[in-house]
Amino acid sequence: MTARLIYLLNVSLDGITATPDAGPSWSSIDDEIHRWFNEQMRGMDATLYGRRMYETMAAYWPTGEDDPDGTETTREFARIWNPLPKVVFSSSLDRVDHNSRLVSGDVAPVLDEVRQEFSGEVGVGGPDLAGQFVQRGLVDEYRMVVHPVVLGAGTRYWPELDRPLPLRLVDSHPFASGKEARIYVPA
Repeated sequence: MTARLIYLLNVSLDGITATPDAGPSWSSIDDEIHRWFNEQMRGMDATLYGRRMYETMAAYWPTGEDDPDGTETTREFARIWNPLPKVVFSSSLDRVDHNSRLVSGDVAPVLDEVRQEFSGEVGVGGPDLAGQFVQRGLVDEYRMVVHPVVLGAGTRYWPELDRPLPLRLVDSHPFASGKEARIYVPA
């Protein structure tokens, strides 16, 4: 059995994942949502990152378990994230750490190798890298936490597509904060 590719990210109502200034203030994550993300990550065999998302994650999570301001939920995420194998797509990085390996080039053959190496779920984070998989029809499942805010501009969750991408909602979960987890599969 080959691994399934899961695109997992926070998104605004208008499909934005990051504002033009890359500010995270719109996507506040409370403990309930973080527990949901922990469960998603716990089910992953590996993750794929682009350079920017890897650098964002690697800037905090390797020491997240020791953060005195962290919660038990964030410390648990660090315990999940740190041993998880990571594949980092970059043509500008010279090296990566934290149980990561560096790859470059066409995403499809790398994904083929990853699908053979792992048998469960492989997450992809970061809209630029994920967009390359979306455009080629390689994503098996889309998991998003939709935040009730319209941002108007920024980095889009969905890449430009040559044709419509029909999806089927297979699960949703409302959070007390008004945000909602949604899971879609290709129709």
